[in-house]
Amino acid sequence: MEVISNYPAPEQVGPAFSVDFMRVAQHHSWAVLSQIAAAIKPGMTEAIARQLAKDLLQQSGVERLWHPVIIRFGQNTCKIYSEPSEKDTVLQENDIFFIDLGPVYGGHEGDVGATFVVGNNTEQQQCATAAQQLFERVRRHWLVAQCSGSELYQFAEQQAAALGYELNLAIKGHRLCDYPHKLYAGGNLGDFDGTPRPGVWVLEIQIKHPTLPIGAFYEDVLLQESVLLDEVDLLDKSVSPAVIQS
Repeated sequence: MEVISNYPAPEQVGPAFSVDFMRVAQHHSWAVLSQIAAAIKPGMTEAIARQLAKDLLQQSGVERLWHPVIIRFGQNTCKIYSEPSEKDTVLQENDIFFIDLGPVYGGHEGDVGATFVVGNNTEQQQCATAAQQLFERVRRHWLVAQCSGSELYQFAEQQAAALGYELNLAIKGHRLCDYPHKLYAGGNLGDFDGTPRPGVWVLEIQIKHPTLPIGAFYEDVLLQESVLLDEVDLLDKSVSPAVIQS
């Protein structure tokens, strides 16, 4: 196990930091996210879904949340974390939603987000899938090109356009490490001029549909071997990273 405490700013970490522990925290985070996604059903409000998520997080043995549970339905999937949802939004029979979790396991901060679809709307399914595909393209570019954080988001914007979507640059990634990373605030990944180190940055991808009032979101920690949602042992086999059959 590699323990590192001497990263220079803006990539400074705490004395207990371990990339291995970050990977474990991400695995636990993805596992509980898959359970939450499987439990969300049409007819629920976002408030009900958030409470459901909190209950499942507690059952998972989470130590704390470093950011509140964020769940967006329908048109609210175009909004970023700081924007309020349209009130009393209810998940429809054919609809899209995303989940964003920030749990702490083993003293290390997880941060995962993914988009799901209920029903059989092709445009929604394609949008949800595109967000994950875009994330993986950008992660692989980071591995190969060893570029800066700012160049990484320039690449992400180009690739989003190539897929037919608009990248939401209001969110451009952020720091993460052993709790609490806010002691070592390092700004946005998209503004970082250095080559991002593994395990200390979250790559956030949010796209907007070109014509419909929907978006899709996907995020994970930048690791050399990413802990992707479809690699987690899903408890409900009807759930995939993009589609839930209602």
